[in-house]
Amino acid sequence: MNKIMRTTILILVLWSTLSLSYGQGVFSGGFQSNANFFLRDSVIGAANIPQYDYQLFGAEAWLDLNYTIDGYSAGVRFDLFNNSNLLDPNDSYSAQGIGRWYIRKELEKLDIQVGHIYNQIGSGIIYRAFEERPQLIDNALLGAELRYNFTNDWNITAFTGKQRNLFGTFASVIKGGKVEGFLSLGEESPVSLAPGFGVVNRTLDDESMNRVISIIKNYIPDEAIVPEYNTYLASFYNTLSYKSFTWYLEAAYKTQDAFRDPNAIKTEITGATSFGRFLRESGSVLYTSVSYAKNKLGITLEAKRTENFNFRTDPTLIRNFGQVNFLPPMNRQNTYRFTTRYSPAVQDLSELAFQADIKYRIKKNLSVLLNVSNVTTLDADLLYRELYTEIQYKYKRLWQIRTGLQIQNYNQEVYEVKPNAPIVETITPYLDFLYKINRKKSIRTELQYMLIGDDEKANAKQDYGDWLFGQVEFNIPHWSFVVSDMYNFNPGKNSPTDDNGEKLAIHYPRVDVFYTHKSNRYGLSYVKQVEGVVCTGGICRLEPAFSGFKFSVNSTF
Repeated sequence: MNKIMRTTILILVLWSTLSLSYGQGVFSGGFQSNANFFLRDSVIGAANIPQYDYQLFGAEAWLDLNYTIDGYSAGVRFDLFNNSNLLDPNDSYSAQGIGRWYIRKELEKLDIQVGHIYNQIGSGIIYRAFEERPQLIDNALLGAELRYNFTNDWNITAFTGKQRNLFGTFASVIKGGKVEGFLSLGEESPVSLAPGFGVVNRTLDDESMNRVISIIKNYIPDEAIVPEYNTYLASFYNTLSYKSFTWYLEAAYKTQDAFRDPNAIKTEITGATSFGRFLRESGSVLYTSVSYAKNKLGITLEAKRTENFNFRTDPTLIRNFGQVNFLPPMNRQNTYRFTTRYSPAVQDLSELAFQADIKYRIKKNLSVLLNVSNVTTLDADLLYRELYTEIQYKYKRLWQIRTGLQIQNYNQEVYEVKPNAPIVETITPYLDFLYKINRKKSIRTELQYMLIGDDEKANAKQDYGDWLFGQVEFNIPHWSFVVSDMYNFNPGKNSPTDDNGEKLAIHYPRVDVFYTHKSNRYGLSYVKQVEGVVCTGGICRLEPAFSGFKFSVNSTF
């Protein structure tokens, strides 16, 4: 009997035992599935990976089952990947098995949980175990967690285990804990505090240590480092509330740790590597946000300073693999197609970032928004800058309009690892118009235009050049129909070319049909998509072009 069957039987036996012992409980779950049908299109770059060349199909599916009864909770999740491009957009991955299981029991003031555990300390700067399926990020901790509630306002949590790695775990051991509470300065006082303190330790396994040593042993003496088996992190965080003001502050520190700096100069005796050089430094993060909300005005100010805060379960891992912590992004999380095309990934080695978000409601049906963000290295080299404006007007319940302008500066050399690429400059006006035909029918239209700056060295437009985008969405009960087109009408230096080397003006159409019935949602789409960066809360990766059909199912029960 394999591991999958043993784990499944264990969960089923537990559910049966609890039901027989305590009576009827609450059963819940969900199902999510994606299927991709790949159509080769070498012109836009949708080619030369297994799915386009011969597999032609890829799919992912997740089935969650949860059961709760009399203080007990248990759950299991089945994961399936068939020729999937989620793990690596340029490759194919196939596997299936139990992706998660957990058992939890509440014993008066003590909560006990074993299995795959999701949790975080503070905002996640020193530790965050979470899941983001669009990028196949699932770094749950496979281990044990205890939480003791001293009072209704104070608790302490401790955990230990290994980070999930697909259907296994990474070998390094992670352990830590936190103390959190709530303080009110009197029953009638407008001041309250929510302080917290957390610590994390990672102990490298011998195999990971040997991999690091095998790399650094070829360094010249002046660049040689001595890696540490144990790395410690600590953070203090607090939320201060006073009437309409809220102030959050978190300070974190990491002891000396071996990490890879992709921008470090490489002078190894045996030649340069492709991913920079290992350094051994301590790290720190200081993050704060101040919010004010009263009447018609809402203001949020944020600032973050990050230095040498790369922290992975194995220092030799790259991209999004093995990340133990999470650094909050410092740019607006936009939603429109062009306003999200150039999204900055959080830089964990050197970043100084600021953001201001101001929203004012002029009238009941009219509001304006202004967002400004600026991100540089600690040496003041520009990484990202954005000015985003928005005006929203509602006319009764009949229609509403949302329009604005985005201006960006985006360091493509750093974020997309494209040597000598200029800082991309964009100006993007957009318009979103929603008209309600009646209570059950509506039509929504989007129009966007992206103007790209010039690359003087290449004597052409930067990146892919200028774009137009249009979309129409029609909604009736249970059904949504969406048709859109993204047109690269003024190609740039990176746009596809024909056989004669001439830049091509290409359309990237998309057609979606969605059907919703009770708690089930089905989607079928034809997609032709340009290469670009996909981000989830500041965690980004470069996605290649896509051509084909997508089918999705989402269900809860």
